[in-house]
Amino acid sequence: MNRLTFHRLLLWAVLLVFAAWFLTPLYVMVVTSLKDAEQLRVGHLLSLPSAPTLDAWSKAWSSACTGVQCEGLRPFFWNSVVTVVPAVLVSTLLGALNGYVLSKWKFRGSETLFAFMLFGVFMPMQVVLLPMSQVLGWLGIASSVWGLILVHVLAGIPSTTLFFRNYYVGLPDELIKAAMLDGASFWQIFCRIVLPLSTPILVVTLIWQFTNIWNDFLYGVVFSGADSKPITVGLNNLANTSSSVKEYHVDMAAALIAAAPTLFVYIVAGKFFVRGLTAGAVKG
Repeated sequence: MNRLTFHRLLLWAVLLVFAAWFLTPLYVMVVTSLKDAEQLRVGHLLSLPSAPTLDAWSKAWSSACTGVQCEGLRPFFWNSVVTVVPAVLVSTLLGALNGYVLSKWKFRGSETLFAFMLFGVFMPMQVVLLPMSQVLGWLGIASSVWGLILVHVLAGIPSTTLFFRNYYVGLPDELIKAAMLDGASFWQIFCRIVLPLSTPILVVTLIWQFTNIWNDFLYGVVFSGADSKPITVGLNNLANTSSSVKEYHVDMAAALIAAAPTLFVYIVAGKFFVRGLTAGAVKG
């Protein structure tokens, strides 16, 4: 019993050390963002603010300079929202449809097609920059929100297809055959039987896609225009804008604003993400 207690205490001690190690940067960002310039000069990195203030957050949101403009992160934040919501929904829906076809309506060459689609999961993003720029130019949506949405949808389809295909493989084929015998069509089976059974993998895919697209910088800086830059680009511009005095508290507040949506998603839906993975997202 003593040995078991010692091992449990040792395990908790190790876990607490690692938790403190990973949470310290977040702690530093939060306490720094709540200080003013005077508190930054007289205090040290880990000290709590003597007089907490949200001035840095207000400036980062609405008046900090991001290059030649001084409108804060607000326009970049809404650009990301306008881009992320349709890109996540469309790529998830297309992935569900692809996974449904490749697992339950197999045809000659379907396995080969799936193998080729998997190349998109492992292909470096830099490879597609030039051809994608040409395609967006031909379509007339280069340097626009619509172009950025299309890029993220196409980039996300391989991953979403992989998730849904591997999940649907575990669904009994008898469900599909019974529905077909009852006269259900392709779309009726998909909408009334398959999708209602897809809640775990839907949650996984939505969280996965939201995180990837919201945190993306490369596509955002390459394919966006002056009025469509996402928040990652705005944060980079804010942090690199020269001034007489470096405002670390504003930079920290801006970084937390940029990270807030993904932190919120994982705090609220993190347990569902794990459940979805164990329910079949990584089977295959």
